[in-house]
This record gives sequence, C-alpha cells and structure tokens, in this order.
Amino acid sequence: MIKISQLSKQFVTRPGGSVFKRAPKQIVHAVRQVDLDAPNGRITGLLGPNGAGKTTTLRMLGGLFPPDQGEIGVDGIDVKRQPRAALARMGILGDAHGLYPRLSARENIVYFGQLQGMEADAANARAEALAELLDMRHILDRRSEGYSQGERMKTALARALVHDPANIVLDEPTNGLDVLATRALREALRHLRSPAGGSKCIVFSSHIMQEVEQLCDHVVVVAHGRSVAQGTVPELLAQAGESRFEDAFVRLAFHPDHSQEAQA
Repeated sequence: MIKISQLSKQFVTRPGGSVFKRAPKQIVHAVRQVDLDAPNGRITGLLGPNGAGKTTTLRMLGGLFPPDQGEIGVDGIDVKRQPRAALARMGILGDAHGLYPRLSARENIVYFGQLQGMEADAANARAEALAELLDMRHILDRRSEGYSQGERMKTALARALVHDPANIVLDEPTNGLDVLATRALREALRHLRSPAGGSKCIVFSSHIMQEVEQLCDHVVVVAHGRSVAQGTVPELLAQAGESRFEDAFVRLAFHPDHSQEAQA
C-alpha cells in the first residue's frame, strides 16, 4: 500500500544554469499538492501531461530527495524517516531503463537481487520465474547489449521485481514500446495485481490516456503539480460530463471549473 498526502516540492534554479551566476534565481513549483492512495490488489494510474509533476512525485516516493511538505508512506513506513526500509518494500521502474550492457538479462537480474540481500541461488530461481512471467526466456542468457526497447523494458522490470516487492512503481514504462511489448507489459501487470500474482500494489504513471483507460482500476489526474481529480474511469467520465476519456481528461486537467459545472 502506498499513500501520498499533501505533497509539495519546489526547486530554485537560474536561467541558463550555473553559467549565469548573476542571473536572478527562479523558483519552480514542480509539485504543489498531490494526493494518492494506492491499496494492494489495484493498479492506480497517475495521469497527467508532461511537466505535470508525475516524475518528481515518484522520485520523492523513491527517496531520491525529500518533499518540502507532505507525507509519503509505503506499507505504513515513512519514506522520509526510513527510506531504506521503504525502498525494500518497492520495485521501481524509472524513466531510465539502464542495463549493464556486458551482462546478460539473468546476470542483471541476479546482481540486483544480491543488492537486495538475496542469495545467488534464490535470485537465480527468481530470474527463471520472472523470465516465464514476462516471456523473456529467449533473451535470459544473452548479453543485453543490442536488446530492443521491449527486451530492455522486460529486463528492467524483472530486475525491479526480483526481490518480490509488495509495491511496484512504474514511471511511463510504455514509452517507445511497440504494440506487442505494450500488450505483454499490460498482461504482466494485470497478473501481478491479481491474487494469483500476489495482489501487488501497482502505481502506473503515464501521459497516454489509452494506456491508463485500459489498464488502471483507479486514476489520479495531475495537472500543474496538483491532483485535480480521481476515481475510476467511469467516475471520471461522469465528473467531466463526457463520454470519451480523452475529452474527460482535457476537461478535468485544464478546465476544472467547467467539469464542476457539469457535475452540478
């Protein structure tokens, strides 16, 4: 279970970077107020346009930097106070799927398993099981250099899942994937969400409405650093007074006052 409440983060920058040291500082409000409640056994979507604050929110969830305000909890563990304990409960697939190119998929997975404190034999057995789940047995012992984008995504996802975390966090994982790779990812996540797959808590960040509509059980719409609406897809359609999810998203994210009028 992942719970984010009243989250905010701002950064101080200078125009042109550090080269122009005399330039006035600028404050960027990356996240203003984001709330998200993601229970076990559900795929919770974080949907918003580029620059909405999704990645910054997930980086704070992963403990990369602290929020200015707000609370982040993972299975009741405060990320700010116990970041290592919280990270041990998560498998995170970020926006960079960097693999060690000289290692095979198996070696990448086993190495990360050992970093999580697993014995080599246990990590190898887990690699075998994940290769079956993600349909990647044909690349398991091939060096990752030269992998397709879909093969890289599968390996990175297996690496994130090697320690069998209760919570899975994915930041725009379908970027650059073809139709077959996207379908394979979708099927794997549905399995992991189900009781047979462990009833995982899955947080899925995306700006692609069709992906969120097809995959997510609950959606949090984020715009300008704020969570502006949330609910199931039918509930969001009703809130916006629209019949198409794309139209509902545009209304909720960019014209929230009009969506409130539609509800009245």
